[in-house]
Parts: sequence; C-alpha cells; structure tokens
Amino acid sequence: MPSKPTNPTSTGQGPVGNALNRIRVAQPGLAKGAARIAAYVLDHAEDIVSMSVTELAEAVKVSEGSVINFCRSIGMTGFQQLKLSLAQDIVQPVQFIHEDVAPDDDTDTVCRKVFHSGVQALRDSLSILDTAAMASAVATIRAARRVEIYGIGSSAPVAEDAHYRMLRIGLDARVVTDSHIQAISASRCDPDVAVLTISHSGATHETVAATRLAKEAGARTIVVTNFGRSPIQSFADIVLFTMARETRYRTEAMTSRIAQFCVVDALVASLALADYERATASLRQTFDVLSIKRF
Repeated sequence: MPSKPTNPTSTGQGPVGNALNRIRVAQPGLAKGAARIAAYVLDHAEDIVSMSVTELAEAVKVSEGSVINFCRSIGMTGFQQLKLSLAQDIVQPVQFIHEDVAPDDDTDTVCRKVFHSGVQALRDSLSILDTAAMASAVATIRAARRVEIYGIGSSAPVAEDAHYRMLRIGLDARVVTDSHIQAISASRCDPDVAVLTISHSGATHETVAATRLAKEAGARTIVVTNFGRSPIQSFADIVLFTMARETRYRTEAMTSRIAQFCVVDALVASLALADYERATASLRQTFDVLSIKRF
C-alpha cells in the first residue's frame, strides 16, 4: 500500500514548501527506485515542472505508480502537487501570473506579451496538429449516435463550448463537467457513443478515469491534450494535440484554452462541412430560435 502523506498540511493540492530540501533529507533512506527518482528530480527540477508523470516515469525507467509513491513518501499527495511545490521553489512569483511578464511591466507591455503568447500557442499548436487524426475524429463523431464531452476545471469552459457548437450543427451531444456524473455517464457508454475529452495536462484523475471507463464500455475516445506523453493517451483512440507552455509553472490555463478552443473550432467546422446540408439547415433553424433572445 502507498504510504500516506507525512505532513498533515499536505493533504490538499496546493504547493508544499521546501520541496527540494524534503527530497534531499529523504534521499539517503529511499529504496533503490525511489532514490533514482529523487536524484533525477534534484538534477532536473526546472524540467520536472513541465513534464507529465508518464514522461518522468519513462525518463527514470520506473512505473507511474512508483513516481506517485515517491511523491507520497515525501509528504505530497501526488505528482501534480510535487510539480507545484517545485515551481514554488524555483520560479519567480510574477511567473505564476504569466511566464513572460515582469513586475515592472506597464499595461501596454503586459497586453503585448499576453497577446503574443496566445498567438504563439496557436502557431505552435497548428504546427503539430495531425490532420489525419482530425479527419479520424470527424469520421468517428459522424458515425456515432451520441457524443459525450468531458472537461474538468479550466477545461470545462472548452467542453461547454464544444457542446454548444455541436448542438448548433445538429449533433446529439451532451457535456458533463461534474466528475461523479462523468464516471456514471462514461460507464454507461457503448460502441455507438463517441467521447471527446478536453484535458490540457492529460493527467487529471477525473478525466483520465472517465475516458478509461468510456473506452472500457466500448466507446470511441477522442482526446484534446497538450503535446507530450500523458496518462490519458493510454485510453484515447484519437489524440488531437495542442502546444501551450503554461504547464511549466501555472495550474490555471491561459494560452492552453486559446489553443483548445481553436482545435474545437476546427473540429466543428470540419464536421459541419462533412454534412453540409444538414449542418447549415440546423444553423439556420437555431439562429431563428436564438433570434427571440435578442432585442
């Protein structure tokens, strides 16, 4: 059984202070595998905060479970809290607001830097977006009787937007942003259902679990996630990658949501063009319905 956190204040998901010192103190008494993880973390602390648990496990040649157990052995709840704690140790506080801004930036400079980072995220995401995977996602959704859409936290607004846009073009779509309902909904999927999961990190327990349950129930699974190895990809039939930098320091998505929205827009546009007559008829009908909402 994994050891429980030794620090009663570390039971939440917020950062824990002195992460590097914790590791150094614990290192002599660690088992062989955990000691390798500790050495790697100490030598690559800045890299760790931009890695997924899968990438760290592969780098050290241990299992993902071993990484989680190591985190718990030093008083962390898991790998995400370790990353937050390392970031707190090595990152300037202003970088939690935005990686590119400086404390003495004026409003004009802040606006230009933030907009530039958003534009760069779109350029980078377009450069790695697999159009064959996009075409497969379109075919999968068109063949499905129903589409389930999952997102948690900062990915939830993207999931809601995907739901709205799919409804507008006449698809039978449902969105679930509550983790408990996600689990129930996913377990009741079948081969006639397509599941679209939005997860920037690809390592959020709730969305990984929902995607796994949906796949086990027979659904075809599509995942929009950031480029790199992550646990959710093990349960994805199709992966649509974004490329945004913010997993390096922040837990709240900024540029990643811009990239995710654009991938969803491209997916919905492709779906609409693949069934042009029905989609345009549905758009006209829903436009008329929505017109009563305007003065």
